[in-house]
Amino acid sequence: MPAARPLRVLIVDDEPLARQRVADLLAHEKDVDVVGTAGDGIKAVEEIRRLRPDLVFLDVQMPGMTGLDVVRTVGADMPATVFVTAYDQHALQAFDLAALDYLVKPFDDERFEQAFRRARRDVDLQETKRLHDRLLSVLQGDGNAPRSPDGSTAAVENPASRPAHANRIAVDSRGKVKFIPVGDIDYIAASGPYAELVVGPKRYLIRESMQSLEERLDPARFMRIHRSSIVPFDRIDTLLRAEGGDYEVLLKNGARLRVSRAKREELEHRLGG
Repeated sequence: MPAARPLRVLIVDDEPLARQRVADLLAHEKDVDVVGTAGDGIKAVEEIRRLRPDLVFLDVQMPGMTGLDVVRTVGADMPATVFVTAYDQHALQAFDLAALDYLVKPFDDERFEQAFRRARRDVDLQETKRLHDRLLSVLQGDGNAPRSPDGSTAAVENPASRPAHANRIAVDSRGKVKFIPVGDIDYIAASGPYAELVVGPKRYLIRESMQSLEERLDPARFMRIHRSSIVPFDRIDTLLRAEGGDYEVLLKNGARLRVSRAKREELEHRLGG
């Protein structure tokens, strides 16, 4: 009987030491071939498509393109995935529903072993497609899937029948995870590769790209009016013409945000409708 094919693994994390730790732990496992590593989401997408690994250890919080962005971009060809994240368990509802497993940093050897064993078993049982379909379904909504009375995840409904957009956004606040209802957001501003949620007098920095947030939010309620800002329509008070023919919006909280020329006509139409 021929020997089983080695499990092909890709490690994705923006921290070199984190990548090395996973590689060191996998070195103790039999029939495992670490086929590559990636330090950012763009490279991860390239390597997944090029190497076609069986399993990916995927960091969630990466600048520019997050782990969730990677899953959305790869789409139906995404391999089995174990998420690696700094968020605690309460921020991982979507992953609990859809990933093979997740590891919360810092994790110990025993927890890694448990996640790896589960991943290898499910890959061997060809559970990847079912879990991947569930993951994409969860990423279309807000991570709140129904559970059966015993606490297990209920069967996932047709994605068309689930909420299409996020209702809450998880933020890390002083070591705790807080869920911000999207209806409380005054606006979202770019902050380097990350984004800031502005909620009244408070600002929450999240490690997620503006593009990812734009895709998650309901376009009937939110619009990206500039590469650096996303606003909910119900927070806009006035559309102002600035010097030089540029435009700004005046929000109900007094903030003024630039409107890109490419977005001005669409914004006028949406506000007039």
